Amino acid sequence: MTTGRLVLVATPIGNLGDLSPRAADALRSADLVAAEDTRRTRVLLDHIGARVPLTSVHDHNEDRRAGPLLDRVEAGETVVVVTDAGTPGLADPGFVLVRAARERGLPVEGVPGPAAALHALVLSGLPMDRFAFEGFLPRRGGQRARRLAELAGDPRTLVFYVAPHRAAEDLAAMAAALGDREAAVARELTKLHEEVRTGRLAELAAWAGEGVRGEVTVVVTGAPDAQEAAGPEELAGRVAALVGAGMDRREATAAVAREAGVPRRAVYQAVLDAR
Repeated sequence: MTTGRLVLVATPIGNLGDLSPRAADALRSADLVAAEDTRRTRVLLDHIGARVPLTSVHDHNEDRRAGPLLDRVEAGETVVVVTDAGTPGLADPGFVLVRAARERGLPVEGVPGPAAALHALVLSGLPMDRFAFEGFLPRRGGQRARRLAELAGDPRTLVFYVAPHRAAEDLAAMAAALGDREAAVARELTKLHEEVRTGRLAELAAWAGEGVRGEVTVVVTGAPDAQEAAGPEELAGRVAALVGAGMDRREATAAVAREAGVPRRAVYQAVLDAR
């Protein structure tokens, strides 16, 4: 029996002209295309003149559909996986299928292409030598705050996907947990109304409060490296400024520690030494 292939194909994040010739060939030659939204993928297939059967695979059915799809691969068919836009598996369906295919010893291939996270990072002007892709933050405020607190000391540039209707709320939460860092908001990438707005998180949160449309990616500069971290006098001064503005001293100490990316005890000691 001839073994088929599971092929992950990256698709345009906005501009259909970004579909590579290799990706188009992979789509045309597939026995079946597993798509996040068959209606959107049909537009792409029509664009390249591909007459290929489609089936739906999304976050709510990927676990259930993985087995039957891989049975077809095992029977010798080529199953291509695509999402609505970008690279499968990056905050989109695909991971479950790849993991299951690896466990069954089936061939897995990839056709690289667009990814909003990388495109936004490149356009942001922020450091890109080291970065972490965080995808979407938790929707609930408490869970989101805890996740951001875990990231407060990470020196890498952080990349998030953000739902447009939650952009202002997420940006404000980032400013509160990470400090008012330099950031960029990229929206409608590769499309007619592409926009990359840079500034501080609080400033960007205020801008987003007026309403944001389209797909949104947020890039945030990381915490200062240890060599560049604020000294004790500066840490104590930041705490004093927050206390002077009405914040509780304990909360101010925690906030400064998160923003500076240093342990809370280091800030507490700096405050004691400054007295």
